[in-house]
Amino acid sequence: MGQWELPVLDLQLFAEEKTEEATPQRRQEARKKGQVAKSADLNAALVLLALVVLLYALNGYFATELNNYLLYLWQNLDKTPLTEKRLAALFLYTLLFFFKIMAPVFLGAMLIGLGVNFAQVGFLFAPEAIRPKLENINPFSGLKRMFSKKALVELLKALLKITVVGTVTYSLIKNNYESLLFLIYMDVPQGFAQVSRLLFRISLNAVLIFLVIAVLDYLFQRYEFKESIKMSKQEVKEEFKQTEGDPQLKAKLREKQRQLAMHRMMQSIPQATVVITNPTHLAVALKYETGSPGAPTVVAKGAGAIAKKIVEKAREYQVPVVEEKPVARFLYQHVEIGQEIPAELYQAVAEILAMLYRAGKRF
Repeated sequence: MGQWELPVLDLQLFAEEKTEEATPQRRQEARKKGQVAKSADLNAALVLLALVVLLYALNGYFATELNNYLLYLWQNLDKTPLTEKRLAALFLYTLLFFFKIMAPVFLGAMLIGLGVNFAQVGFLFAPEAIRPKLENINPFSGLKRMFSKKALVELLKALLKITVVGTVTYSLIKNNYESLLFLIYMDVPQGFAQVSRLLFRISLNAVLIFLVIAVLDYLFQRYEFKESIKMSKQEVKEEFKQTEGDPQLKAKLREKQRQLAMHRMMQSIPQATVVITNPTHLAVALKYETGSPGAPTVVAKGAGAIAKKIVEKAREYQVPVVEEKPVARFLYQHVEIGQEIPAELYQAVAEILAMLYRAGKRF
């Protein structure tokens, strides 16, 4: 008799797929962790493009400064023997010369790099991104990253850049091979200009190709980032509960608030002057003090069971209850608790108060 084998189940099949777009809160949390859509290749490509353009634009400046530097060396090395003092002065002059000719290039590249980085991610301060993590030194995590989809994409990009840039460089050098042979017959300015033009063409073509690859990489990084922060339906629900509050908890809170409001309203009935009813469906309690500048104020109102409680509370504390259907209905529909009665009810309420006054009620 054969033995049945249970199938091996992949528990990931039961995991809910992340199909929902990330909420603003999820995006904010990812940004705090330093997780943003950013292409390092785009930064590098634009910085290299700026370097190439600046180096070519400052070609004349470099030639003049180099000529002055060589003249200085000729004047100072063709005389007395070198001493430690003269050697130190020569080293300082060389250092200042290098800084003088390269400062504009470095400054321009730095500004371009900062501008591109800001355009991609804006101002970002994420200490959590640089916090040491044990998983970063875990060899198993390192192997996992090495054979991940991201690592494969980076490898393909590197191979593409090397292949394309190498092909373009080889093609340009091959096409200008004959002109390079004539460099030995040119004087220094002509040879320098010829080599500068060739290097500029090679660099510019290589950088432009690199820029195209970098733009594609930026689009891919945005897509990857968007996919990586997607949420499952359950995660969206949980976040909504955290931000908006659990519906059951909010219902309990509203019920508690309603009970507190009812308690405060019932406490104000003993101080009321009169309760006007419908006679059983509606009840509105008014408070008025003789000599006060304001009009009578609604201190309690209710319908149905609440109206019944208001009447019971009023009779318990010997507050007059008067049946006046139109007035009760108007007050219940148009005047909130704590508000004074409107001017159109002054006459009707005054008659009720006058009736109570004649009956011996003092207020």
